[in-house]
Amino acid sequence: MDALLTELNAGFPDADQMARLLIRLSMAMVLGAIIGFQREQYGKPAGLRTHILVTMGSALFVIAAAESGMSSEGVSRVIQGLAAGIGFIGAGAILKLSQHREIQGLTTAASIWATAAVGVAVGLGLLGLAVLSVVLIWFVLAVLGYLEVRFKLSGEAPPDR
Repeated sequence: MDALLTELNAGFPDADQMARLLIRLSMAMVLGAIIGFQREQYGKPAGLRTHILVTMGSALFVIAAAESGMSSEGVSRVIQGLAAGIGFIGAGAILKLSQHREIQGLTTAASIWATAAVGVAVGLGLLGLAVLSVVLIWFVLAVLGYLEVRFKLSGEAPPDR
């Protein structure tokens, strides 16, 4: 019975560690939601929940590796695996339309990949980097996306600068 209780209690953090974990995972959720909400507004296939789950999942992988006592080399391998593995999710978002000879979904795939990187930053405790990255990712998706559509629809070329 003692072995069962010991095993059930193993890995539960103390109050300070629980607060840090809660802050990081909540931050990952909020930052993923910001990117996902932008994608959802534009009716993209990977929206709010997808981006939240990618960010939180990435953060969780990194937190679990770091908190388990892995060396920085081991955590680095986890991050490498995430960067490669998230490509499979991104690949699922890319569609080739054979009739139009067009490829769609590259921006969605890139946003999923960038969201995973945000999760890694949060998992490592680099919250400032994660927030700054989300601001810039949102700018690229929303502002530059708007300008891209505006110039395509009007037929005008953007000014050379």
